[in-house]
Amino acid sequence: MLLSDLVAASSEIAATRSRKAKTAVVARVLGDLEPGEVEVVASYLAGVPRQRRTGLGWRGLSSLPEPADDPTLTPTDVDEALEVISRLSGAGSRATRDQAVVELFGRATAEEQTFLRALVFENLRQGAQDAVLLEGIAAAASVPVSVVRRAAMFTPSSGEVALAALTRGAPALEEFGLRPGRPVRPMLAASAPDIGSALERMSAECVVDRKLDGIRVQVHRIGDDVRVFTRSLDDITERLPEVVDDARRLSVETVVLDGEVIALGPDGRPRPFQETASRTGSNTDTGSHTPLSAYFFDVLHRDGRDLLDEPGAVRLAELDAVLTEDLRIPRVVTDSAAVAQAFFDETLAAGHEGVVVKSLGSRYEAGRRGAGWVKVKPRHTLDLVVLAVEWGSGRRQGCLSNIHLGASDGEGGFVMLGKTFKGMTDEMLAWQTERFSELAVSPLDMRDHYVVEVRPEQVVEIAFDGVQRSSRYPGGLALRFARVLRYRDDKSPSEVDTIQTLQAMLT
Repeated sequence: MLLSDLVAASSEIAATRSRKAKTAVVARVLGDLEPGEVEVVASYLAGVPRQRRTGLGWRGLSSLPEPADDPTLTPTDVDEALEVISRLSGAGSRATRDQAVVELFGRATAEEQTFLRALVFENLRQGAQDAVLLEGIAAAASVPVSVVRRAAMFTPSSGEVALAALTRGAPALEEFGLRPGRPVRPMLAASAPDIGSALERMSAECVVDRKLDGIRVQVHRIGDDVRVFTRSLDDITERLPEVVDDARRLSVETVVLDGEVIALGPDGRPRPFQETASRTGSNTDTGSHTPLSAYFFDVLHRDGRDLLDEPGAVRLAELDAVLTEDLRIPRVVTDSAAVAQAFFDETLAAGHEGVVVKSLGSRYEAGRRGAGWVKVKPRHTLDLVVLAVEWGSGRRQGCLSNIHLGASDGEGGFVMLGKTFKGMTDEMLAWQTERFSELAVSPLDMRDHYVVEVRPEQVVEIAFDGVQRSSRYPGGLALRFARVLRYRDDKSPSEVDTIQTLQAMLT
């Protein structure tokens, strides 16, 4: 397959809002591939390179060589080039990387250059992200989509799922499962406005977990080998030696735990979220300045036994058998609204952000926002993505200030909900000016371009007082009194809240 064929298919996908039509294009493309092309093309159809980190930045791709006249590149050629680029490091690597970029992009036509630059920055905006890809895999391989989705739970690479489905069918997909040492996609929680609403979604007695204002982690232990992964499946083991020590002192041979790490003060109250985020994102501060505490709320595997399909009550019993009390997330098990509310109030008084109400009968639905988990916070908050930013005025002159907020449209794109500058400290303004300068896809000259469009990569947590109808924004909705709580570097754009979530708030 030529890259130009994939570019044409991407344009076809982007030209329709029909999920069915998008899926049909994906299925057609996958069905025409040779086995050696499947993993790469499947990743590109989802809008991401196979390499999680390419080492390429916006500035490095701001000036490209003259495009080729005729298409000769294949997706495999691109993958091999990006693999080499991603491994460059050390003295002289920048010059080598620049030369590799010239060689790769110099072989691409103008349309292919545009596609490749968007692919590297995961900004294709073609509306064919992972969910559509999985449906396309099922259609191309003539296997049930439920089997494809289940297999995808156990690997960060949907291309691997595509290859198995297209070459060996459903039996190969059924071989996918939890393997200690390899992360699975985390289960996510739905939202409810209050404790009463959350309990109404549960059919009987449930568990109410304290929701910490920390960073989600998945810890795998096999003997003395311990690996720590983030919610985005990045390996941060070397950054969290205290978590490794906690895992090694457990009386168990093999275990997979789901939980959070958080920075706490001497009084046991949470430190500002940015201290936790900075520590987990740093390769240098490994505990001497910002020690982190780990708390776990679920167990997915114990000593050869997978627990994903066991009901929540069974997993809790296994969790209690594995963990010492200091490593367990605080919780209550109840069917009483009064008891749950009291625990919620106690949690807030301790400085934490809310609770997660969980059905004792629910399975662990990896990679999905399962109905069995419902989070409750004391205020309305949303995780949104920044679509553009405006140059400030007055005391904010020279800073990128007002941010344009986008929710997921559920089809791989984003819908603008409005903008805000409220809640930004001077430190945040300085940080976001640098950050959005890196993400800019339109000129930064404030004299001619008041609004700077950015790649939709930065997730921001927004507090707001309500949702109202608005003809001003494409989604027909706007947030009332939106304000910035914090930037969420631990979350990806694929995890932001949907426009459907906001529409439900109007009913």
